[in-house]
Amino acid sequence: MSSSGQVGGGKAEAQAAFARGLEGVIGGQTAVCSIEQDKLIYRGYEIHDLAAHASFEEVAFLLLEGHKPSAAELARFKGELVSERSLPAAVAGFLDSAAGWLASGRAVPMDALRTAVSILGHTDADAQDNSAQANLRKAKRLLAKIPTVIGHMQRAIEGRPPVGPETGGDPALGHAANLLYVMTGHRPGERAARVMDASLILYAEHEFNASTFASRVIAGTLSDMHGAVTGAIAALKGPLHGGANEAAMEMLRQILRDVGPDGIGTPRVDEWMERAFAAKRKLMGFGHRVYKNGDHRAGILHRLGREMAAVTPGEFDGLPAGRWFDLGEQVQRIMLQKKNIHPNVDFPCGMTYFTMRIPVPQYTPIFVAARITGWAAHVIEQHSDNRLIRPLSIYTGPAERAW
Repeated sequence: MSSSGQVGGGKAEAQAAFARGLEGVIGGQTAVCSIEQDKLIYRGYEIHDLAAHASFEEVAFLLLEGHKPSAAELARFKGELVSERSLPAAVAGFLDSAAGWLASGRAVPMDALRTAVSILGHTDADAQDNSAQANLRKAKRLLAKIPTVIGHMQRAIEGRPPVGPETGGDPALGHAANLLYVMTGHRPGERAARVMDASLILYAEHEFNASTFASRVIAGTLSDMHGAVTGAIAALKGPLHGGANEAAMEMLRQILRDVGPDGIGTPRVDEWMERAFAAKRKLMGFGHRVYKNGDHRAGILHRLGREMAAVTPGEFDGLPAGRWFDLGEQVQRIMLQKKNIHPNVDFPCGMTYFTMRIPVPQYTPIFVAARITGWAAHVIEQHSDNRLIRPLSIYTGPAERAW
């Protein structure tokens, strides 16, 4: 290998092919998802169509089993998920033991979820089997159990017993509604369940994003499904990826603390934003590596969240639900006017989940509850036609020298 890091090629060729962050580089082929400037397509179905007309279980079936389910197939799939919701004792015990770390801040929910998924690998009889059939079984178990992990973890943080531990919640509730139930102990209304369901659809898959690519790199070594998903969770934790929805909401809370409730809709928010621009502060929930004209998922979730906020009583950190969306929309306008940057789906997600009274540290774990479908579909695809993913690099260290 030459010092350029390219086998059989010169430095000029390597530098010509270099793209920082692999931007614009095609990393492989997939039949799972296609991203275009004005469309996001899951196995041939566009995201607006899915968000309006499908349930999350239908979308999960589409991604994992490869086609739109019939009524009988959907009923079978839902039954499989419900039967796999409960947690092994080892996982439940770990989550109980982790409550102190989480409460003290030494760990965050994404850390606990990552470890819980890793432990699930020890309890799964198919753990070391990378066949398509075994991978599909493991994918369904992870899809079913991750919401239960999130709910058990949140209840442990609050010092409360888990909700329905023997069944992983309420078998009569759908996937999204049960996720809310095991977190809060309250069965959600129809509107809240539908908004959560739609958010899971929007987050379910997104082609070769950082966490999905990480999962494919791990699967490409012929490592197992649980190992690939554990690595994907670690990648999703970062604020430049999945953690952006938490960071976006914390930014809005900071703006409110600084300008006060009466500052919403006034130049004080503009002034706050100008100071952030001057300090070169990274404002989370805006911009996207692929979408240059705006993330169309953001508009879908913003509309659903805004509609729910309009009929949600009570205050949230001292503000009615609708006022959080007023503040968010003002920030969006400033970003577009001053920087020509559109919001991505994480920005309305932060406001929507906040006005559903979901604890902010659980936003990214909920992202996992959706994206497990996309990750698992990609792991199955990688294993079905595998080639080790091994890119080259350009060496930037010192020239060769004697010791």
